[in-house]
Amino acid sequence: MLRTDRLDAYYGLFQALFGLSFQVGRGETVALIGSNGAGKSTLLRSIVGSVRTRRDGVFLDDQAIGGDSERTQLNRGIALVPEGRRLFPSLTVLENLQLAARNGRSGPWSVERLMREFPVMEAFQHRPATALSGGQQQLVALSRALVCNPRYLLCDEISLGLSPVAVNEVYDLLGRARNDGLAVVLVEQNVKRALAESDRYYCIQKGRVVLEGASESADQAQVAQAYFGV
Repeated sequence: MLRTDRLDAYYGLFQALFGLSFQVGRGETVALIGSNGAGKSTLLRSIVGSVRTRRDGVFLDDQAIGGDSERTQLNRGIALVPEGRRLFPSLTVLENLQLAARNGRSGPWSVERLMREFPVMEAFQHRPATALSGGQQQLVALSRALVCNPRYLLCDEISLGLSPVAVNEVYDLLGRARNDGLAVVLVEQNVKRALAESDRYYCIQKGRVVLEGASESADQAQVAQAYFGV
């Protein structure tokens, strides 16, 4: 299990998270919903080590791991698909994936499997990664995380700015990963989609959890009120 325990996070003197506790179990998909600036991305970045936190703020299988580097967390099986994709513009699609695979863990996902299951990716494998459409770039960003074979995949706004067709392609790939037992933490602005794709949800406002529950039984009106801080 991956969890945070009364996690605080800061950017300089500005506090972004206030005693935030959440958890995601193996094979589970948890959605984080909330308005812009609520703290969702900060939570993900704190878990993977790009925002420094106290050691006992983040736990993996009851071991305190808060404050360790991104590389160390990746070696433990925690990978982030960041908002904005952050692909290497000087590398081709194939090179982006091969570089990630060399730095990842052994497991079911390989560059060869991705090319086999997604012929469209094989078709543009030799093109510069940032010369692709937004939807194609997001597929590459998600694939780059998968070839690291994480146990926990943290996805930050993976459908932002994409066409409906591209969104479905991204979630198709994510669904295949989940079928392999991968746990997913999903930040998604489309609340309806977030609830449909998850087992449980947390609604975050101003760095705090204000509502949580099972996604299939979520009260839409209650979620909307929590989302907007009403």
